[in-house]
Amino acid sequence: MEDMDTPQIGRIVKILSGRDTGKFAIIVQVIDDRYVHIADGDKRKFDQPKKKNILHLQMQHDVSQEVVNSMNETGRVTNGKLRFALNRFINDILGAQQKGE
Repeated sequence: MEDMDTPQIGRIVKILSGRDTGKFAIIVQVIDDRYVHIADGDKRKFDQPKKKNILHLQMQHDVSQEVVNSMNETGRVTNGKLRFALNRFINDILGAQQKGE
């Protein structure tokens, strides 16, 4: 089992600094112990991921298995799968917050 703070392919992250502060993205490549490439399938496509320092990201509990499986099988993931995984994650969060009220 991976530690929650460990960057891994498919992990959903919240961006803490930069132009996209507050938005969510998915790690599509781990460069080293400090940097990762993230993409959201919308503004930031898989073919042009954003390089981010992991200190500027908040790791979420969720890891998208669709993204992990696709990366393992083909070495890439479609932008549609990235958008789908993020939309499902955001809807789960909003649903949980509404239930909590």
